[in-house]
This record gives sequence, C-alpha cells and structure tokens, in this order.
Amino acid sequence: MKTVITISRQYGSMGHIIGEKLASGLNIKFYDKELISRVAKESGFCEEIIETQEERPTSSFLYNLVMDTYSFGYNTAHYVDMPISQKIFLAQFDTIKKIAEEGPCVIVGRCADYALQDNDNCLNIFIYADEDFKTKYVMETHNISEKEAKDLCIKHDKQRQSYYNYYTSRKWGRADSYDLCINSAVLGIDGTVTLIKQFIEDFENKNK
Repeated sequence: MKTVITISRQYGSMGHIIGEKLASGLNIKFYDKELISRVAKESGFCEEIIETQEERPTSSFLYNLVMDTYSFGYNTAHYVDMPISQKIFLAQFDTIKKIAEEGPCVIVGRCADYALQDNDNCLNIFIYADEDFKTKYVMETHNISEKEAKDLCIKHDKQRQSYYNYYTSRKWGRADSYDLCINSAVLGIDGTVTLIKQFIEDFENKNK
C-alpha cells in the first residue's frame, strides 16, 4: 500500500466516517481534524485560530498574494503583510505535502487533492448522497429538525464549494475534478469503504 487518498465530501454524506474506516482498514494514518493539530505544531498558529479560518474563501486580491507567495517562497514582502487567513492556508498546504511524503494516508477536505495534484500515487475521491439521505442522517446525528438539517447541509456545502473553487482551478463536486465519485447512500458506510479499497487495489496493480 503506497497510495495517498484524498476525500472531498458533501455535508451529511458520511465522508468523514468512511475516510476513518478506510484508513483503519488499510492500517494507514487518517487526517481530518488531526491535520489541524499538525499544522498548529509546525506553523506556530494555535488550533483555535486555524479552525476559525478553515475553508473560508477571501478576496481575489488576497488570493493572488497567496499564490504569488507560494510560487516564489516565503521570503517576500507579501508574506510579512499577508492576513493571517492566508498564512494559515499556506501552512496547511505545506503540511499536506509533508504528510503525503511520509507515506500512505487518508486526508479529508482542505483542498488536499489540489495540493497533491503532482503526486502520481494520489487518488482523489468525492463522496456525495441524495438530499433526503443527508437530511435524515444530519437530523439523527445532531438531533435537530428537518429544516435545520437541510439548512446545515446547504450552509456547509456552500462554504466548501466556495473555498475549493476559489483556491483551486477545479470545480467542487464536479466529476472531472476527481478520480472517483461515490453516492454513499447506495452502499452505506461499509459498502463504500469496500468499493474504495477495491479501487485502490486495482489502481496500484495497474501502476506496478
């Protein structure tokens, strides 16, 4: 097993649990909230600040500063004057690259697929589900009303879409942005994990 798996997911599609079970079944490391701790440790930013800045797009002007800084290194005047949200994005980007170099793992969200776009041993997966399934799942897990669950799904997915579309050259949730898109409502958690495992196995056999 040498593949790094990135998982993008709709809110309520069980993407986090699927990623966690996949990593456990493959006996490899799993990063979701764990990534925040790693970024905090390596960057010096506290976890609370990183969490508040996560998956939030900013102005195109600031985005250009981020991309310029990332392209030309940190020793620029841009980085010194850069807002903390941009510095956190850069720190997260670098940490994802370091994690991938350390060995196979599962990374959830945070534009990891884009950060690792030059990695030949990376598989990018998008997990989604139909609205009724997601609404019911969120209602049960958060003990909230149907309307609250729907609103929560819409809110989180809009945030994720805006962030992803903003920082990458791809479109969040569109099939051609990923290697595999799965409706988790069809097979459930275990079935989806099994499907991804088979996909990884076939991918590695093909690239031996």
